[in-house]
Amino acid sequence: MNNIYIHDTAVVDEGATLGPNTRVWHFSHICSGAIIGDNCSIGQNVFVSNAVTIGNNVKIQNNVSVYDEVTLENDVFCGPSMVFTNVNNPRSAINRKSEYRPTLVRQGATLGANCTIVCGITIGRYAFVGAGAVVTKNVPDYALMTGVPARHTGWMSAFGERLNRLPLIGNGHEVCQHTGTEYILQAGKLSTKV
Repeated sequence: MNNIYIHDTAVVDEGATLGPNTRVWHFSHICSGAIIGDNCSIGQNVFVSNAVTIGNNVKIQNNVSVYDEVTLENDVFCGPSMVFTNVNNPRSAINRKSEYRPTLVRQGATLGANCTIVCGITIGRYAFVGAGAVVTKNVPDYALMTGVPARHTGWMSAFGERLNRLPLIGNGHEVCQHTGTEYILQAGKLSTKV
């Protein structure tokens, strides 16, 4: 079965799609419409809803619920007990399933332990959301977001190291000491040199 591992206590509903070498650990539940890519790790007590797409090489740590309308691109890391939402103004007595807002987490982003991602936003490529942060608006590529509510407090390399010499706004450049990749900041937007 393509080296897919599903722990005996996990529930994977018929119709769910799991890519080769994906592992689903203790007490997790994958719903029938979920699409999960190759080489993923779905930790203990994780819930993945129907209208969810998860790319390749994604790591979802323990106690995370990935609700409808969440898309995780390749290489995303979801830290322990971090939270997604899909309704902006929930009420128990009011059905708002038609109001779900999509959330997109772009390639390589890290969502730290216990952070909260409010629905309807995009987390940029290789962005890094610190532990416990509450993200309420779109996050730029490579941005470091910390606090409640989360604020842009720095820049991170794709390797996962802080780029300390770059200002938050304006222009600048820095080379990652681990990979040699050059990061160029122009008008507050960070990109890599091609």
